[in-house]
Amino acid sequence: MTTELLALGGAAAGVATAAALLVPRAWRRAQLSMAKQPGLAGHSRMALRLARWLPGYDHGESHFFGADDAPEAVQQRRRAGLRRLAAGFANRHPKTLELTQAARELVSDLQFTGRYRVPFPFSRYLREQFGVGAFLEMAEGNQVRDLDGQRYLDLTGSYGVNVFGHAFYQRSMAEGARRALPLGVVLGSYHPAVLDVARRLTRLSGQDEVSFHMSGTEAVMQAVRLARYHTGRRQIVRFCGAYHGWWGEVQPGPGNPLPAEHTFTLRDMDARSLRVLRTRRDIACVLINPLQALHPNRPAPGDSALLGSRPIAPVDLEAYGRWLRQLREVCSERGIALIFDEVFVGFRLAPGGAQQLFGVQADLVTYGKTLGGGLPVGVVCGKATWMRRFRDDKPADICFARGTFNAHPQVICAMQVFLEALDSPAIQDLYAGQAQRWDARVARFNAALQEAGHPVQVRHLQSIWTLAFPTPGRYHWMLQFYLREQGLLLSWVGSGRIVFSLDFSEADMDEVLRRFLAACAQMRADGWWDGAPSSKQLKRQLLLETWRAWRA
Repeated sequence: MTTELLALGGAAAGVATAAALLVPRAWRRAQLSMAKQPGLAGHSRMALRLARWLPGYDHGESHFFGADDAPEAVQQRRRAGLRRLAAGFANRHPKTLELTQAARELVSDLQFTGRYRVPFPFSRYLREQFGVGAFLEMAEGNQVRDLDGQRYLDLTGSYGVNVFGHAFYQRSMAEGARRALPLGVVLGSYHPAVLDVARRLTRLSGQDEVSFHMSGTEAVMQAVRLARYHTGRRQIVRFCGAYHGWWGEVQPGPGNPLPAEHTFTLRDMDARSLRVLRTRRDIACVLINPLQALHPNRPAPGDSALLGSRPIAPVDLEAYGRWLRQLREVCSERGIALIFDEVFVGFRLAPGGAQQLFGVQADLVTYGKTLGGGLPVGVVCGKATWMRRFRDDKPADICFARGTFNAHPQVICAMQVFLEALDSPAIQDLYAGQAQRWDARVARFNAALQEAGHPVQVRHLQSIWTLAFPTPGRYHWMLQFYLREQGLLLSWVGSGRIVFSLDFSEADMDEVLRRFLAACAQMRADGWWDGAPSSKQLKRQLLLETWRAWRA
C-alpha cells in the first residue's frame, strides 16, 4: 500500500510539474493569438490555406457587365464604354501594345502583372478586349512617352524611386557613370567614393556603420540576419499589412509558397502586441515599415483585390509616432533589434526619413530605391554593436554576407551624386514645408471630388497617395483605365498607390486634377458607378459566386 501511495504521489507531482510548465506556455500562446489581427490578415497559415482552396472562375461577357445585378440599360452603357476604351487604346498605342504582347510570351513578370491588374473574375475577359502597354522610350520633366509618342503625367513614382523628378536621376546616373568609368568593373576593391558615401549615410541616419547590397530585399535580409546573430533568437515580428520585400521570412501569407515558420504577424498600433514583445524570450527583431501609417493593419491597396469599398481613414501621424516610441522603449528593455525598413519612404518624407519625421532612432535601418540615384541598391545602416559580423572570442562564429556587385563603382558614384544633391538649395526647397503643401493639395482634390459627386476620396502620406472608395461597388477598379485614357500613368497595382515626385508644381497639380475629374466623369457616364450594391448584397454575391465555382 505504501508503495502504491508513493507511486500515486509521484505521478501527481509529475502532473503538477507538467501543468506548471505548460500553463505559462499556454498563456504566452494565448497572448500571441490575441495580438494577431483578426481574420486572414493576421493569420498567415489560414490565408495560405484559403489561397490554395479558393477556386478560380471567370465572368464571361454574359456576366462581366452585370456582376452587381445592374439593369440592362446600365450594362449596355458599360459595354459601349469598354468598346470605346479598347478602340482608343488600340488606335493611340499600336506599337507599344504590339511589343508588349510579344514580350509577354517571354517575360514572366508581364504575365503576372497583366493577369492581376483587376479582380481575377474579370481579368480574362478584360485582357481579351484590350491590352495595356508596358513599354516607354523617354522621360522628360514629369512626363513619360511611349513608343507611339503618347505622353503621360507620371504618377507611378517608379515604385518609390522617383522622389525628385526624372531629370534629377538622369543627371545622377550620367554623373555617376562619368566618375566611375576610370575604374570600370573592378569589384572587390572599393571606389574612393565609398568613404564619402558611408560618412554621409551615417550622418543622415544617425547610425554608426553601413553595409552595401543590391536591393531593398537583400538589405532587409541582412538586417534580420544580424539581429538573429547578435540575439541568438529566431523569431521575427512584423505587423499586419506591412511589406518588406519578397523574401519568404517576411512575406508569410499568399505570395510565399511555404509558411514562414519563424515570423509573427501582429497587430499594428495595439497594446497586445507590446505585451507579446515584453513576455517572450525568442524575438530577435521587430520590423517596421513606416508606410503603414497610411493604412495600419492592411496590405498596400491594389485594384486586383478591390471587390467592394475601400475605406481608408486619414493618417494620424501623432498616434503613429507614439506607437513607434512605445516600440522603441520595449525593444530597448528586451534586447530586441528595432529595424526600420525605409526602402520605400527613406529620403521621401524627410532627408533623414521616418526616423527624422517621427523622432525615433532605430537599431538598424534599411534603404534602397531612390538612394542609388536611379541605379539598384540596398543599404543597411546600424549601430556598431548590431552591425558587427564576427566575434573576437569565437573566430568561426561569423555572420557572412557578401555579394559580387555590392558597392559596384557606378552605383556608389551615383549614390554619391544623390547624397551631395541633398544638401543643395534646390532640394532643400523641395523638402521645405512639404507636409503642409501636400495636405493642401489633397484637400483641394477631395473638395473637387466631393463637389462633383464622385464616390472617390484621396488619402495620403505626403506625396504617397491612395484612392479610397467609401461606398461599395464591383467596378471601382475600372477607374485606372479611365485615368490612363486621360494621360495619367499609374503602376500596375492601379489606383491603390499613386506616387508623386516632389518636383510637381501647383500648375502640374492643377492639370492632374483636371484630368482626374475628367476620368471620373467619363467613368460615371459609362455607368460603372450605377447600380452599386449594398455591403450585404455584395457579400452575398461574392459568396454565391465562390460556392458555384467550388461546386463546378
